[in-house]
Amino acid sequence: MLNFADLVKKRRSIRKFEERPVEADKLETIVRAGLMAPSSKNCTPWQFVIVDDKEILKKFSVCRDMGCKFMEGAPAAIVVLADGTKSDVWVEDASIAAVIMQLQAEDLGLGSCWMQVRNRKKEENLTTEDYIKSIINAPAEMKVECVVAVGYKLEEKKPFDDSRLQLDKVHKNTF
Repeated sequence: MLNFADLVKKRRSIRKFEERPVEADKLETIVRAGLMAPSSKNCTPWQFVIVDDKEILKKFSVCRDMGCKFMEGAPAAIVVLADGTKSDVWVEDASIAAVIMQLQAEDLGLGSCWMQVRNRKKEENLTTEDYIKSIINAPAEMKVECVVAVGYKLEEKKPFDDSRLQLDKVHKNTF
């Protein structure tokens, strides 16, 4: 088992996956980690939709004009939503949960990649969010932050290189 610092370095955006499905118990472990994420006032506004239907994943792969094609090759994905009526900081809460799920996936030996949904458009008069919500039948009050693709890695990337850290962006006491 990796220590946390090594896990963070090892987690990279993976867009190429093996065809084999992700076991249900691993997907459950991932979403359970997301459910343990901290949230503002502990309101836990998020909900997750696990998707392993190839036709739905194919639809996700055309939800934007770029940056989403990898979804078609993913064996699974997790749609990260939050109830916008429960929290004014649902974006932050959902984002924290999504990142924790990505770290859990990495710890299980799986790759993942975040696909941004919020503030993106599928086409001129249709947002990516509304498109995704229509596919998964999400209620109106639910907001979609992202979709996280999950699967066994077909590509291997080197861990993050500490020499690339931009330490000049870290300040102490004042800017």
